Amino acid sequence: MTGIALARRFYTDAVLPLMPPGLPHAAARLGSGSDVLGLDDATSRDHDWGLRLTLLVPDGRAPEIDALLELRLPESFGGSPVRFGTTWHPEPRHQVEVTTASAFAISRLGVAPSETLDASEWLSLTGQAVLEVVGGPVFADTDGALTRMRERLEWYPDDLWRYVVAADWARLGQELPFLGRAGQRGDDLGSGIIAARLTRVVMHLGFLLERRWPPYSKWFGTMFAGLPRAGAAADDLGRALDAGDWREREAALVAAIERMHALQREVGLPTADAATEPFWDRPFRGVGPVPELVRDSIRDAAVRALPHGVGSIEQWVDNVDVLVNADARRAFTAAWRGVLGGRR
Repeated sequence: MTGIALARRFYTDAVLPLMPPGLPHAAARLGSGSDVLGLDDATSRDHDWGLRLTLLVPDGRAPEIDALLELRLPESFGGSPVRFGTTWHPEPRHQVEVTTASAFAISRLGVAPSETLDASEWLSLTGQAVLEVVGGPVFADTDGALTRMRERLEWYPDDLWRYVVAADWARLGQELPFLGRAGQRGDDLGSGIIAARLTRVVMHLGFLLERRWPPYSKWFGTMFAGLPRAGAAADDLGRALDAGDWREREAALVAAIERMHALQREVGLPTADAATEPFWDRPFRGVGPVPELVRDSIRDAAVRALPHGVGSIEQWVDNVDVLVNADARRAFTAAWRGVLGGRR
């Protein structure tokens, strides 16, 4: 049985009968864990997997409901232990996370997902953080609070979407010609490293163009391959990583980039005649004026004033200790806006 199926049965048959009658609540499989995204398998079950559930209740009721469940839940359900330790709480206890909708969102996002999130707050979010709120299945939502919260987090506001798309194109333009230059000088390892960096940028761009939140690295490739349109570039990107020389590597990567450019045209964002063009008089490819075209389509003055080519925090930070820490993400995002605010 998958983690989602187990959680659904656990809520319906064990948790719901213990809830005070008429208490507004939402029940879902949210937060961390491969099963939240439906990607768990036998390997997933060696830690932090089992009877896990998120239960969102009104302000002030969480301690009472948590204590009630600890007292009255059975020792096992469906052949699985109800109380077990996790990597963040090794002492055995039930793993129903009882909290409020706002507190749960803040624990993942660092901000309450109101209708007035500002640019810094949006850009401090990682795709994984948002997926921990919107990615898992909802089993009950009696007052609609969780549903409304998830709807507000569905996607970036339009101009911020354009801003982060332009940032990925800028990153491609910064390094694409270096792939060939390193290879030309006999540095095939360096050329391959650049190709790998750019492959990830292309994949991130694919998620943005499909308006899908990207997960963290373990599931990044799996979910990219499942994207309805951008996932078609997976073969090109695989050839770029497997290539034996820089010319083959560049050709495959350029093919993937042109696929993204075509998808960008399809979704209604600005495009050029082609995504890539010759890089000066050298035998390498560079990126055309795509980042500038996308950036120039931004109408909101506050978004237009954001530092060019920087984007969201997951576009310029890859340190895990920062990315999983909501407070750190917000602090770093505020800092770069202050430091880079004058750079255009």
